[in-house]
Amino acid sequence: MSEFDKPGVAEQLRRIADALERLSPPPRVVDLAASEGFFWDAGAESLTPVARLRHLPLALLKGIDAHKAALLDNTRRFAEGLPANNALLWGARGTGKSALVKAVFGAVAAEKPALKIVEIDRDVINSLPRLMQLLRQHDDWRFIVFCDDLSFDEEDNTYKTLKAALEGGIQGRPEHVLFYATSNRRHMMPREMIDNERSTAIHPSEAIQEKVSLSDRFGLWLGFYPLDQATFLDIVRAYAEHFGLNVSNDELTREALEWAATRGGRSGRVAWQFITDLAGRLGVPLAL
Repeated sequence: MSEFDKPGVAEQLRRIADALERLSPPPRVVDLAASEGFFWDAGAESLTPVARLRHLPLALLKGIDAHKAALLDNTRRFAEGLPANNALLWGARGTGKSALVKAVFGAVAAEKPALKIVEIDRDVINSLPRLMQLLRQHDDWRFIVFCDDLSFDEEDNTYKTLKAALEGGIQGRPEHVLFYATSNRRHMMPREMIDNERSTAIHPSEAIQEKVSLSDRFGLWLGFYPLDQATFLDIVRAYAEHFGLNVSNDELTREALEWAATRGGRSGRVAWQFITDLAGRLGVPLAL
C-alpha cells in the first residue's frame, strides 16, 4: 500500500488543496467594453481599465504627415481585421512618437469601438508572453499592446523574451493582437552594447545579428528627428488656435522661441510645455 492509499491521507491532501485554492486570488474578470484602454498589471496578471484616455487630435501633430498616414493606415487595416505590422517609432526624444500612437488609436477607435489599447510598462516586458496569452482568449476584440520608451541596457536579456513574444512561438502571434513601441534607439539598445558584442564574440557578425534582430520583428519603422524652427512654430500656432489662446502671432512667436532656447532645443514636447505655461498664464484650461 502506498502512502497515498493509507486511510485519511487522501482527505488531508484534498483539504490542503482546497485551502491553497482559497488563498490564491481568483482571476480578475475585466469588462473590456468598459474602457478604450487598459494597463497591464503584471503582478496581478490582470488588466486595469483606464478611466479616460487623453490624446491630441491628429490634425495638431505637425511635420510628420508621412508618419501619420503610415501608422493610421496600418492601424485601420488591423482594426478592420486585415493584415497589419507591428510598429516601432524611434528617434529623438520629445518628437511626438507616443503622441502619434495615442492620437492614431483615438481616431481609429472612434470608428471601430472593438479596438482597444493595452499599455505595458517596459520594466515588466518579460511578462509580455503572459499578457499575450490572456488576450488570446478574447478574440472578439482587437488589441494594440503599447510600450512607451522601450530600451534595453547591458546585461539585460529580456529583449529575447520580447523577440519570442512578437513571433508568438509555435502558436504564432494572435491575429487580433498588434504590438506598437516607441524608443529613442533604432535597435532599442545602446550602440556600445552592440559594439561590445562585436569585440568579444567569437563570431562578431552573428552576435550583432542576435542583438539587432529584435527590431526586425517590427514590419513598420518610423523614424523621428529634431524639428526645424518653422515646424516648431507651426505646432505652437496650431495649439494656440485649437485651445483659443488670445495672443498675437508676433508675441506667440517671440515667447515660443525664447521658451525653446531655455530648453535647449525644439520638439513637440517643448511646444506643448510652452502652450501649457501660456494657457496657465492666460487662465485658459487645456481640455483634451
